[in-house]
Amino acid sequence: MFNRRNFLKSAAITGGAVAATPIHALASRQQTSAGFFGLHQFIENNPEAVFIMRTDVNDYMNGGEKTTAGLEFARSVFVPKSEGVPLTHLIPIKPNARFENGWKVNTVAHKGSTNQVQGYKGTDAFFVEGVIEAMKELGLSADQFFLREVNLTWGTKSDDYPEMAERTGVELRAMIDKVGLIDENDLVWVDTPDGVWYRKIPYLWPVNATDTFLVNIAKMKSHSMGLTLSAKNLQGCIAHNYQAHCTAYTGSMDMHWSHMNPEAKKVIYENYLRHKAEGVPRWDKAGDNTWNSGIGMETWGSRCLDNNAATPCGLHIIESIYGVDGHFYNGPHTENGLEVNNSKGVSWEYPMDYVIFGQNAFNCDIIGHWLGGHEAGNVGLFHMAIDRGLSTYLNPRDIPLYEWKDGQAVQVNLESFEQTDLLTYSMQRDYKGQTEDYWHLMNEPYDYAPVSVEDNDTPKAMVLHQNRPNPFNPNTSIEFSIPKAGNTRLEVYNASGQLMEVLADGWYGAGSHMVNWNTSGRSSGVYFYRFRHGGLTETKKMTLLK
Repeated sequence: MFNRRNFLKSAAITGGAVAATPIHALASRQQTSAGFFGLHQFIENNPEAVFIMRTDVNDYMNGGEKTTAGLEFARSVFVPKSEGVPLTHLIPIKPNARFENGWKVNTVAHKGSTNQVQGYKGTDAFFVEGVIEAMKELGLSADQFFLREVNLTWGTKSDDYPEMAERTGVELRAMIDKVGLIDENDLVWVDTPDGVWYRKIPYLWPVNATDTFLVNIAKMKSHSMGLTLSAKNLQGCIAHNYQAHCTAYTGSMDMHWSHMNPEAKKVIYENYLRHKAEGVPRWDKAGDNTWNSGIGMETWGSRCLDNNAATPCGLHIIESIYGVDGHFYNGPHTENGLEVNNSKGVSWEYPMDYVIFGQNAFNCDIIGHWLGGHEAGNVGLFHMAIDRGLSTYLNPRDIPLYEWKDGQAVQVNLESFEQTDLLTYSMQRDYKGQTEDYWHLMNEPYDYAPVSVEDNDTPKAMVLHQNRPNPFNPNTSIEFSIPKAGNTRLEVYNASGQLMEVLADGWYGAGSHMVNWNTSGRSSGVYFYRFRHGGLTETKKMTLLK
């Protein structure tokens, strides 16, 4: 077995970035700064919203472009604050970091690239590097960051994450030993008394430890569960073999009996029958000895939801600079082209140039499924999440959606973004006289009317928020909320009453909006911003200090 001692020894030889002592045993790792950081106020004020930032990466193998995308993203999303997350907190980061020998690169999408590395299909390490470096600018030190992935091993030739960890100085080490063998100092046990499957879950320290801020950075990729995005990505925060959610209903997990709900299989079966009767798509696919069936998905989803309910997360991010189809290294592509019924083809990467993010994993994943060509209502996990109170949405068009550009959120329609079809083999309709390609989209029409939850996020009255930060230099953001769509105008005046700038003037939809004011060329002093909507006017004061 490749245990921790052997890993540390081999990493020292290869120059890997590791810690020979559990990081939480080193008091010197903690900063003494009294500062704080947090999410941009508009993101924080809209926990149900999903944001999409466009990137501009022209070459899959251009690490610099992807690092820049991570920097630009994180600099605008994670901001210094006078109160919020203390700068003494530890920052566990959960990427989708998987590599297998034999995985092949898409030479079409990567045409013209050099130094192509076959085998890597997860969250881009260069993007994660940009996020880390931007968060360091807030006052966090390198040794407060911990990359955690239970499936990441050094038995392959992938150097992306070890080299990135060495460049950034963050901790990365293999934590692949099963519970009972892994050092207990490397675990955080969380009680889950209301779990369907679990009663206790072991997490890779410092995930779910006190005084931490978890950043979940998933990959836009297809999988046997549809697309494996934010909610499923957190699965890899759990220690072996408790993370093995993808087992059949009739199977068993290698875990202590006392850590499992004794009524788990009974509850799962009853929920499965209810969901099947309610018409959850594809839940009528038989097979209790496989996870690729209705009851198999009910079993996997129950474990996934237990995990998400137990794991608070600072921000969910889906790195979609390139999207990946197929299932790990398998996919619908061969030298002869697209072969949708060839299970032994290879997966490809497709340029998408998106970063999807928000505070609710399931809302992010619903939008992500739509962008990957799948209809979210056809994915049973989202029905189950509503049952468990972890989500209130099913229809992607009901979710407040914003384009994030230069640190500003602009309300947009879902159709503002282009879909990229990422084929999966999940829940193939090859039963009861139905025919469907092995590699397919779950994109059949879904009637959301009976199951969509009433939108309670629309404001009941006009609200003009105080600008943040205030005082400020050189930029500040102003957020406003309106109950009905209509003409809206936001003006800035100096202390003498002269109009300085018009920040918003036009038709805005119901909901929350924000604008930025860049004060380049303006002098220090007191300014006023006046908001007009629906015959109402409100004015607030702000201060520019240079």
